[in-house]
Amino acid sequence: MKKIILYLSAGLLALTAGISIQYYTKYDFATLDGSTYTFNELEGNWIVVNYFAEWCAPCLREIPELNHFQEKALADNTKIKLFGVSYDAMQDHELQLIADKYDIQFPLITDVDTALPFELPKYLPATYLIRPDGSLAGQLLGEQSARSLQEAISAANTN
Repeated sequence: MKKIILYLSAGLLALTAGISIQYYTKYDFATLDGSTYTFNELEGNWIVVNYFAEWCAPCLREIPELNHFQEKALADNTKIKLFGVSYDAMQDHELQLIADKYDIQFPLITDVDTALPFELPKYLPATYLIRPDGSLAGQLLGEQSARSLQEAISAANTN
């Protein structure tokens, strides 16, 4: 009888540990640099998600502007997080080559565990704005600049 109780206790302990580990290591998406994010931890920040592809000339032209937007957001300590997503499915090493080739300085999403709160765009480049409360503020189609992104966030703040 003692053996059964011991085995049941050990099994219950292992199950509890497994569930705890899974809960604390769960993420909604991961980036190329190995960071993981949950939407809950990003709450309170504007989230800007830009879809791009290497074959999309306007996408490549806007990368320096997105880098500038990211740099300014970090320097001004604003509550804005910019992420990029390759429209084409790629292995991490392929995405890293593109990031290096085009000097992409903002985090690139590589693994999505929980669906992003919008549909895959039909046209590129496409940029989505997510409000600090997690609701979708809108989609911007076409090439963006640091200024146009900031203006779109400002306009969505007043709505």
